[in-house]
Amino acid sequence: MGLSAPEPEASGYLKTASALHAFNRYEIKYLAHESDVPRLREALSGHMASDEFSPVGGYPVTSLYYDTQNLRFYWEKIEGLKFRRKLRVRLYGPPAEATAETPVYVEIKQRVNRVTQKRRIQLPYSDAMRLCNARRPIDHVASARPFVNEVSTLVGNLDLCPTVTTGYLREAFVGTDADLGLRVTIDHRVHGRDRDFHFAAPAENRFIIPPHLCIVEIKANERVPYWVTDLTARLDMSVVRVSKYCQSVEAFGLAPRSRMHVPDELFPSPADRGRTLAKTGTLS
Repeated sequence: MGLSAPEPEASGYLKTASALHAFNRYEIKYLAHESDVPRLREALSGHMASDEFSPVGGYPVTSLYYDTQNLRFYWEKIEGLKFRRKLRVRLYGPPAEATAETPVYVEIKQRVNRVTQKRRIQLPYSDAMRLCNARRPIDHVASARPFVNEVSTLVGNLDLCPTVTTGYLREAFVGTDADLGLRVTIDHRVHGRDRDFHFAAPAENRFIIPPHLCIVEIKANERVPYWVTDLTARLDMSVVRVSKYCQSVEAFGLAPRSRMHVPDELFPSPADRGRTLAKTGTLS
């Protein structure tokens, strides 16, 4: 099997993604009201730099998650196993524009005690589907062989299959000076689906987090700065144990709603939901 050419230098949305290869950090998640985002954004901008390719309102991120027929990865998360992992294919950029040649990332995200770790490889979309769906060999650089073999083994031994997608618009801020290891993201309009898994499929998505709420993630290599925790307290942001993957699984009735599910009372009524969609447009 031949080796592919070296990975090209990233640009645009992928520039943001490619800067995230030192994946070994602590994460804290919050729910925040969209009405508080302007104040949050202003406060973060006073201490951090906005990611160069992260516009106000965010850039699109779409992920396809794989699991076993009995949802092994889902239950490992719900049960809080100290070591757990999951496999996904992630796209940065508008999903409707995804083609066979669009670069995506095949990722293994794992949790070891309280530390989150990620390993991944960038591939053309068609190669990612060949590896994860068709379970067939792909061309890759020599340095990627251990990771590709791990994905192949994981998919084959556990009989993994596409389960749900998640999508959102992400704003990203990066730490400077004393806060170099700090990253804060704001995820808006979090939605997903449980079928039609091609990224560009003209399929309906459903909000899996109330659209008047966003998920704020604080990610740090060692500790979260005091000014960040003070900010979250001033904005009355709630710490949550929410997993977008688990939220999507439960939103589509693939598993019972767990203690980690965003409470029903935070969801708008059908009338409110209709007004929200009318204001913000259809989901992509």
